[in-house]
Order: sequence, then structure tokens, then C-alpha cells
Amino acid sequence: MAISDVIEKLGRAMFEAPFGGARIAKDAPEFAEIRLAVLDCVKAHSHRAAGKSVFPYNLVSVQLRGVPADQADVFEGEFLAEHFLEELKNGLVRGNFRFPADLRIEFITSPDLPLPGQEWLTVSTSIEKKDAKPAALESQIGKLTILNGAANAAEIALKEGRTNIGRTAEVFRSAGPSRRNDVAFIGETEINGTVSREHAHILFSRKDGKYRLFNDRVYKGESNCGLWITRGGLSQAVHRSLRGAVLEDGDEIHLGSARIRFSLTPAAEN
Repeated sequence: MAISDVIEKLGRAMFEAPFGGARIAKDAPEFAEIRLAVLDCVKAHSHRAAGKSVFPYNLVSVQLRGVPADQADVFEGEFLAEHFLEELKNGLVRGNFRFPADLRIEFITSPDLPLPGQEWLTVSTSIEKKDAKPAALESQIGKLTILNGAANAAEIALKEGRTNIGRTAEVFRSAGPSRRNDVAFIGETEINGTVSREHAHILFSRKDGKYRLFNDRVYKGESNCGLWITRGGLSQAVHRSLRGAVLEDGDEIHLGSARIRFSLTPAAEN
């Protein structure tokens, strides 16, 4: 099935009748579970005021575990979020709900399989503060500069939504290709040997103009995460999580013994 068909099917199953009693597509039990989780969360976080149901939160976060890394872009992309947002708003209107004009929905994925007793799907709500975005932000893009280690490029501009970082250019698993690393620490050196094949990735969000760093390593124990940021002389470990760590201009990213500087540069220079 084409990915566009999968997306459309997911949308119909989740929001076919969000605040009514219509039947859920029988051939999509996972989609129905997502739909019900979203509805339960919205209803649980709503209250009555002036004779209407009020949903005061402007951000609904749908977190999915067990999504392969090569499919993360599909679920976290703007198309899917905007599609669900439109359907969610329509459902709220039909249900006579009041809700913020700047309501949005986001999907956050993790390749980690759920642990025993841990749900594969969680939905949360929050109030997202809208900070004034500097005009200069839209004219800046992220750049990575290799400081320690031998990579396939000394510098790379972060022009794509997702940038993968690892030891090899191509990562293969038993089932076939797993992912391509945009920043690859190729070559048999002592420093490069401390970088995992699938070490980390950086995502850019057009919603807030921020770059986030995510840990992709398979590791056990808090002391063995192998990824951290140095900022202002202080280090910050970046463990595996669904939200990642926001990068700031001048941050140094440490991947084992390899080091990369993150910076924001005028788009005209790239």
C-alpha cells in the first residue's frame, strides 16, 4: 500500500467521528487505539464553562514507540500533523467544544520498543507559550562543523528536516538497509571507533524554528548514553527520549570521543 494511502487510512480511522458514536474501521485496530487515546485525553482535560465544554490546551502530543527510524519522518512530518489537526478541530466544533485558535497536534516517535508494562502509545496535552520569534531566525540555518574525528565532510548545512549522524554512511540490518547517515565518521581511527553506527539525529521544527538532538544508540545504564552537549563550560547528557534536547548556537556535540560544533549561520552563506 502506498504511504499516502496509509496516511489517509490512519486519518479516517482516528477521526471518522471523533465525538460521536460511529463505528471504527475494523481493519485498523492500532489506528482505533490511537483515536480513542486522543479522545480520552481531550475529554479528560476538558471542563465545563458557560454551558460549553472547554479544551484549554493548545498542544496535543501523540507519542508512538516502536516506529522504525526510517519511518519517523512520515509520522513526524507536517503533512500528517496538519491533516489530523484539521480533523480534530472539526470534531471539537461538532462536539460544541471551545478551544484555542492556535491549537496544534504533533507526533513524536521513538524506535524503542515499549518495555513490559509500558504503553506503545501515550497522548499528552500542554499549553505552548508563543514566544516572539526574532525576524533573523527565519534567515538562519544550522551548521555542523567537525572538531574531532574524521567525517565525510568537514562542515554540513542542516537544510533537511532530519540529519542522521553515525559511523558509516549506510547502515544495514539483517532485513536490509536501515538508514543513511548524513554525517558519517568513516575511516578506521580510534576516535571514529567510539561513534555508533546509528548514534544520533537532529530534527528541525518549522513550528518553533528549533533544532533538537536525539540519541539513537542502544545502551544500558544512565552513564553509558554516549551523547552529550557542552554549553558554557557545562556538559549535559542527552539520553534517549521522545523530545530530544534543544540545540543552541555554539553548542559542542560529543559522540563518544568525536566532537561537532553546532552553529546558526545566515542562510545567504549557505
